[in-house]
Parts: sequence; C-alpha cells; structure tokens
Amino acid sequence: MIILGIDPGYAIVGYGVIEYRNSHYTTLDYGAVTTEAKTAFSDRLAKIYDGITEIIEKWNPEAVSLEELFFNSNTKTAIDVAQARGVILLAAKKSGVPVFEYTPLQVKQSVVGYGRAEKKQVMEMTKMLLGLAKVPKPDDTADALAVAICHAHSSGSLMSGLLNQIPR
Repeated sequence: MIILGIDPGYAIVGYGVIEYRNSHYTTLDYGAVTTEAKTAFSDRLAKIYDGITEIIEKWNPEAVSLEELFFNSNTKTAIDVAQARGVILLAAKKSGVPVFEYTPLQVKQSVVGYGRAEKKQVMEMTKMLLGLAKVPKPDDTADALAVAICHAHSSGSLMSGLLNQIPR
C-alpha cells in the first residue's frame, strides 16, 4: 500500500510518501509545499492544491492520511489552516484517493506507543521506523511521515479504516 501522509498548513504543508508491505516500510518521498507570506492567500491555496495534486499524480497513493486540526488559541490561524486543509481534501477527492484523518493523539500512539509522547520522541521513532539517517526537515515533513505510519498501522483494521475515512 502506498500512503501519502500530510501535515496541513498554509505556509508549510509537510508531505511524506511511504510504501507499507508485509509490515515493512519503504520511504518513497518526502518534503514540503511552501508558500510565501506576502503572497495573496488565494494564490497560496492554489499553490497548495497544485503541489498536492502533483504529488498524488506522481505517486498514485492508495490512501491520503491527514492530521486533524487541533488549535486552542489563535482562531485566525485555525481558519487559515482549515482553508488550506480544504484544498488538500479537494485535491485528494478530485484524484479519487480516499482520505483518512487521525488526531495527534492517534498518531503519537501509533508511532511511539504512547499518546502523550513529546514531539521529539515522535520524530525519532519516525526516523527509526523508516530507517532514515536523520530526522526529516522541516518538522512538518517528519509529522507527515508519522501520519502515514499511523495510517499503515490503522489500515490493517477494517473497523479503524471505516471510522477514520472521510465520506466521499
């Protein structure tokens, strides 16, 4: 199974593409779609859409896994990230790829085995599980790979897959 993991944002959208076969991970690609702060917001959204669409077309994933939004203070940032997340969902939908959502707690539990793990622990375990020489940068990229790993673990359970899939 080829999985595209995404850490949504509007300045930096981290992505990671992994293949998961027979309980073994292969890292295929990772990086970030970035947008400049002084660019019109609608242009930033278009760049995110185009970038995610290009990655989907290149790797033809069987699933897109996305981290759910979690904000507790800045409403403006939450709204902007939600809009970026919307174009990511649209790119997946138009490409015909099913989308699955995971909370930060689910990602930490899946990657580290502990839902309250620190970010550094998640990044180190992601590096180890994928056999990478170093933690991918920017952090959003490592987060996206962790979300892909989470889906790889969750996809083995039919019930888990059904609960996390966004209706298409």
